[in-house]
Amino acid sequence: MSKFFFVPVLVCLAASLQAQNPLYTLSGNPSENQGRFRTLEIRAHTGSHMYGGESLTPKLESGYGALEVRYSWQSRDQELWGKYGYPSYGVGAYSGFIGDPDVFGNPNALYGFIRFPVSNPTRRNQFNIEPALGLTYHLNPYDPVNNPLNDAIGARMAVYFNLNFGWAYRWTPDMDITYGLDFSHFSNGRSFTPNWGLNMFGVNLGMRYHYNFDQHRLDQGAYPERRLQSRYLRSEKLPNERVPENQSLNVYLALGTVQTEEGAGTDTRYGTFSLVLDYQHKLNNMHSLSAGVDYFVDNSLHETNPEGDRKNSLIGIHAGYDFMFWRLTTLLHGGTYVTEKLGKEALFLRPAVRYDINKWAYAQVGLKTIGFAADWVEFGIGFRPFRW
Repeated sequence: MSKFFFVPVLVCLAASLQAQNPLYTLSGNPSENQGRFRTLEIRAHTGSHMYGGESLTPKLESGYGALEVRYSWQSRDQELWGKYGYPSYGVGAYSGFIGDPDVFGNPNALYGFIRFPVSNPTRRNQFNIEPALGLTYHLNPYDPVNNPLNDAIGARMAVYFNLNFGWAYRWTPDMDITYGLDFSHFSNGRSFTPNWGLNMFGVNLGMRYHYNFDQHRLDQGAYPERRLQSRYLRSEKLPNERVPENQSLNVYLALGTVQTEEGAGTDTRYGTFSLVLDYQHKLNNMHSLSAGVDYFVDNSLHETNPEGDRKNSLIGIHAGYDFMFWRLTTLLHGGTYVTEKLGKEALFLRPAVRYDINKWAYAQVGLKTIGFAADWVEFGIGFRPFRW
């Protein structure tokens, strides 16, 4: 009985959705931006390493090479995505040769990315900024017996980060030639040591194919008489207007874990803690500035400091820039210590990604550094008790 009841309901629902879809009301040429827009891209990379250690220099002199495949979706919502220039977002797979495979392994990575268009949409050569974040695997980590040279990576898996400043030349209605400059980083944030990390800077060249996922619903012929456009036609960016309650006082608490160089290859680990009081001023819906005070606890200092010195806490100050996108915020803060450095460098950075749970609370994952090297990874939660 229930099955027969649901049949007409499903038929009515399908008919309703079909009526709402503009593809099914076409009588001639499709109007602008109908259908679902997708891209498929293959890209090759080459470049050189920026390595801070010494033992691996001969192994890295030949540079690196990589191939990646990317699949993306085009955002369309006028109110939500228009203010960011209608970015695309998607997933990608990376496979690279970064040096001697007996030392480094053959790294692969899976990641997500966002493509922010910057150029005027009418130009044939388009400039884009593309950050990507994911996980690298198939690394050959440091081992005191079998792989003692590798002081760059201490674990089989690491964070994958890539930032591409790229251009796309519209070659045909469906195809782009892509090229750009990019920076790639593999690191585990000193969760395992040694961890100089791998930093690669180079160039890339590829091809990107545009297609409309709903073309088959309009005309399935091998030589269709009616075609949906394969490229999304962006309108002008919406103005970056000031937002209400553009100032807040944030409190952020985070935990982490580290391993010292002396503890490399062992299970010895130490806990870390961060407490941050932060003032944030939103300039508009995309950009904000922040400044505040940091309180750090690093229990690994008990091992690295002289015997009998039990100091393990530091106080610092910081300032930085935040890029806000939907519920996500990318932070790049830099600071220094106002108390004794306890063997750390004067400068520290905090690149991080924040997700707004609601107006009052957020979750955040970030990297606290020693100079430009990883100190520890922070996993935390923050609150905005005061907003005005």
